[in-house]
Amino acid sequence: MKKTIISTLLGATLALSSGAAFAKDDIKIAVLMYGMKAEFVQLMEQAAYNHPLVKSGEVKITMYDGRYDALVQNDQAETAIRTNHDAIIINPMDFDANIDVVDMANDAGIPVIVTNARLNTDQMTAEVVSDDVQGGYLEAKFVMEQIGCKGNVVILEGPKGGSGEIQRGQGNEKAIAECPEGAVKVLERKTANWSRAEGMTLMENWLMKHQGKISGVIGQNDEMALGAIEAIEGTGDTVDNYVIAGIDGVTDALHAVNSDKMTSILQDANGQMQGSIDVALRHIIGEQYQPASAVWQQYADQLNWNNGLSKRYDIPWTVVNKQNVNELLEMRK
Repeated sequence: MKKTIISTLLGATLALSSGAAFAKDDIKIAVLMYGMKAEFVQLMEQAAYNHPLVKSGEVKITMYDGRYDALVQNDQAETAIRTNHDAIIINPMDFDANIDVVDMANDAGIPVIVTNARLNTDQMTAEVVSDDVQGGYLEAKFVMEQIGCKGNVVILEGPKGGSGEIQRGQGNEKAIAECPEGAVKVLERKTANWSRAEGMTLMENWLMKHQGKISGVIGQNDEMALGAIEAIEGTGDTVDNYVIAGIDGVTDALHAVNSDKMTSILQDANGQMQGSIDVALRHIIGEQYQPASAVWQQYADQLNWNNGLSKRYDIPWTVVNKQNVNELLEMRK
C-alpha cells in the first residue's frame, strides 16, 4: 500500500500537546463555524476541504454549523471531544461565551485553534486570525479620506458581543478620531448581524430619517455594506452620492468595487482556515510536521511559521481596489 506523508509519521508514536502518546490511521479535526449562511464562512469551509492533506484523505474534517448561537457551538465542542477528534478549530460566535470551548478542549488534552474571530482568553493552543482593529481602521480610513474628513456617517455593526463587532468598531473609531474634532458625526450605529437583508432594512430607515445628510457608510462586513447599496439604489438614489466600505472581500463586493460602488478590505478565508489546519496538525503530530498549505509561502515576508509554535498568527489584510480586483475575481473562478 502506498505510504503517504501523514501515515508515515503516524506509523511512529506521536505526541499530543498534552504529552499523551498515540498511533492511528487517520486524523480527525472538528471545525466549528459560527454559521454557514454567509459567503465568507462558505469560503472558509471550501478552504478546509481544499487543504492538501484533507483532499488526499489523510486528514478528516467534521464541519459543524453553529447556527449563529454560541451555546450551540459549546454543545458541538462537547460532541467533538466525545467522538475523539484530535483537534478543534473554532470560528467563535461570541467573544466571551465561547471560552467554554477552549476550557473543555484543554481539559480533554485536545489542541484548540481559534480562527477568524477572537475569544476573550489566552488559553487556546493558538489563534490564526486577522487583526480586526486594523481591518476596521482601514475601511473607516478609506471613508474618511474620500469624504475629506467632514460630514455624517453611519456604521453597520456586526453581532453584538462578537469580537468582530468589538474590534472592528475600535478600528472605526480610531480612524474617525484622526479627523478634526467634531468634523465627522456618526449619525447612527446599529447591528445588522452580518446580514445583507438586515443591512438593507437599516439603511432604508436611515435614508428616510436623515434625508440628504449621510455622506459615508461603514459596513463592518461586506454583506451589510451590500445591503446598504441595495437600499440606496432601491430609493432611486445613486451610490455616487455616498462613500461605502465593507470588510471580507466576498465575490459580490469584489464586483461592486469593480463598478465603483464601494471598497472592501479583503480578509483571506483560505489563509485563515488552511493556516489553522496546519497549526492544528503541528500540535497533533509534533515537530516533524511541515505545513502543507501554500499560505506560508504566500505571505512569507509577513507570516513566520515558527515551527508551528506561535501563540498567534496574523493573516494580512488586502485593500481591494481597481488595480487588484480583477485578479482577485479570477482567483474565485
